[in-house]
Amino acid sequence: MKSICVYCGANFNGDPLLKAAVEKLTAEMASRGIRLIYGGGSVGVMGLIADGMLRHGGEVMGIIPQFLMDKEVGHKGLTEMVVTTNMHERKQRMADLADGFMILPGGFGTLEEFFEVLTWLQLGLHNKAIGVLNLGGYYDHLFAQMDVMVAQRYLKKTNRDLVFNEQDPLELLEKMMHFSATPDEVWFKDRNLT
Repeated sequence: MKSICVYCGANFNGDPLLKAAVEKLTAEMASRGIRLIYGGGSVGVMGLIADGMLRHGGEVMGIIPQFLMDKEVGHKGLTEMVVTTNMHERKQRMADLADGFMILPGGFGTLEEFFEVLTWLQLGLHNKAIGVLNLGGYYDHLFAQMDVMVAQRYLKKTNRDLVFNEQDPLELLEKMMHFSATPDEVWFKDRNLT
């Protein structure tokens, strides 16, 4: 795995647990020569992870739409910055260039990006690892909802199990490095999930 796309918030609540996890993660990614691909922002958790990677001598590629650059939220010190015309192009470029996806705490945009790449994995459009850094139980309710979807037979357990759910960034990274799975496409051939 040579590059990981990290989806995370443009806000940061000051959580020291998250700050320590980002420090640990960025030190490890940089030492392994894994490039960070992210949304290109200088603010929030996005800025935190980009700054951590740069501090540890890692490579950072930001991908940001022009309208956000115009609002002056783009990071000025990255290894490489790609400016796209819109959000759709941004997300596609991030997904195409990454060898895996990691989700850190964030808001609506983070969830939307997470579910998009997860759906693409389920559909067989890529075969890249997806890991959630679930610090302090931040995403516990999200995973509980996925379990409800399985229990109610709207989601196959094999597809639910495509996502790694870890509290330690190094354990998550290690699992992602060894990811191998084939989504269950039976849902497409047979709409009855019983």
